[in-house]
Amino acid sequence: AFAPMPRAAISTQTAHPIKASPFPTSLAMAEDMSWEGEYPPSKVLGPIMSKMPSGLLGLISIVCAGACVYSIAQSGVLQQEAGALSSGSWVKWQYILGSFGGPLAWGTHVAAWIQRKNGM
Repeated sequence: AFAPMPRAAISTQTAHPIKASPFPTSLAMAEDMSWEGEYPPSKVLGPIMSKMPSGLLGLISIVCAGACVYSIAQSGVLQQEAGALSSGSWVKWQYILGSFGGPLAWGTHVAAWIQRKNGM
């Protein structure tokens, strides 16, 4: 798979030079999000969450975590029914949706910590 190529098979022609676009790319327009110190500034949270107080973000985190725990617990209850694992009847869309609360709870609790450190 990694055999060396014979010199005759290697092309020495150069490709056409890449022309610079007169329009800036999205990467060139991106704002610098680096920071010094223990915690980042609120602007790293985006235009909506950077304006939310840490208490509200903490409450949202608790609600998301609660939805996740409830969904996992109810899926566990449904798995105990006879034949549920073989038929797949324990898989419910609302519990799948609720399971996304775990990652959302983690993200919003980090956002709450950032806002608290920034005095919001």
